[in-house]
Amino acid sequence: MLPPFQILPPDPALKPLLQQKIDRKTKPLGALGQLEVLALQAGLVQQSLEPALRQPHLLVFAGDHGAARAGLSAYPQEVTWQMVENFLAGGAAINVFCRANGLTLSVVDAGVAHDFAPRPGLIQAKVAPGTASFIEAPAMCREQLHAALARGAALARDLAARSCNVLGFGEMGIGNTASASLLAHALTGVALDDCVGRGTGLDDAGLERKRRLLIRAASRAGLPAGRADPLDALAEFGGFEIAMMAGAMLAGAEARMLLLIDGFIVSAAALVAARLHPALVDYCVFCHRSAEPGHQAVLDALGGRPLLDLNLRLGEGTGAALAYPLLQAAVAFLNEMASFESAGVAGKA
Repeated sequence: MLPPFQILPPDPALKPLLQQKIDRKTKPLGALGQLEVLALQAGLVQQSLEPALRQPHLLVFAGDHGAARAGLSAYPQEVTWQMVENFLAGGAAINVFCRANGLTLSVVDAGVAHDFAPRPGLIQAKVAPGTASFIEAPAMCREQLHAALARGAALARDLAARSCNVLGFGEMGIGNTASASLLAHALTGVALDDCVGRGTGLDDAGLERKRRLLIRAASRAGLPAGRADPLDALAEFGGFEIAMMAGAMLAGAEARMLLLIDGFIVSAAALVAARLHPALVDYCVFCHRSAEPGHQAVLDALGGRPLLDLNLRLGEGTGAALAYPLLQAAVAFLNEMASFESAGVAGKA
C-alpha cells in the first residue's frame, strides 16, 4: 500500500504579518520581485517571521531503465553507474555546485544495474537492478512501486529527524527523460510530441527513434492522457529513482521541509506526488526551467514559476544547487534588512 502521508497547506494566518514585514523593508514595494515571493513562502512553510535554513541536503537518486537498451539515449546504460562513481569521487558538476553553496550531497542507489561497494555518501536503497522496459511491459510491479515510495519517504524522514529543513532533489539514469516525457503526457494531456526532447543530446535521427518508441509505450499502456491515475502512470513509465523521489517529496512536505525541485525529471516526480497530495506544491521551490520541452508542460500543471532560466539540461540536481543561494538571500533579507522604521528612512508619501 501507499505509505500514509498527512500533508496540509501552510496555515495562511501568518501571511499578513509576513507580507507587512516584507513591505516595510527599506525598498519600494515589490522591488525584490520573486525574492519577496520566496521569503513569504519560507516564512509560511516554517510558520515563522524569522525562518531559518538548517542542514540543507541534496539527494541524487540514481536508477536504470530497461527501455534505455532500445536506444532512447545518446549514451549507453553503463553511464548511469559510471556517473554514480563520479559523484562519489566528487568530480561531477553537482559536487562542485554543492561544495560552492554549502549543500550536503548524498547519492541514493534506487535501482542501478550495478553493485556498488559501501562508502561515505552512498545510500543503498536498491529496489531492483533497473526497471523493465516500458516499451514492452509496465516498468515496475506494484510491490516495487510501493517499496520505492516507502524507501524515499524513509530517507526524507530520517533527514528531518536530523534537523534538515531544506531538501534538494537530483537524479541520474540513462533514459529517464523518456520516462519523464511519458509521465508528463499521461498526467497533463499535452501531446507526447511536445513532451519529448533530445535528452542527453540526440541527433535528429535519434530524436525521431525516441519519439517512435515512446508512442509504442504510450499505446501499449493505454492510459487516458491527462486523466491517468498517478500511481498507474508511475508504475507503467517511471524509474525507481523517480518513484523514490516522489516518496521523499511527500514525506518532506509532511515534515514541513522546503523542497528544491530541479528540472524535468525531478519535476515529473513532483507532478506525481502533487497529484496524490495537491498541498505538496506549497512546499516546492521550482529552481529552474529546463531546456527539455516537456518541462514547461509539467511546470504549467504544477503552477510552478522557476527561479532560473539558464538553458540547463544536465540533471543531477544542478539547477537546485544553483538556485539555493537565492533562497538563502530571500531568508537573509527578511531577517536582516532594515525596515523604514528601524533605519529612520521616510516611507513612500
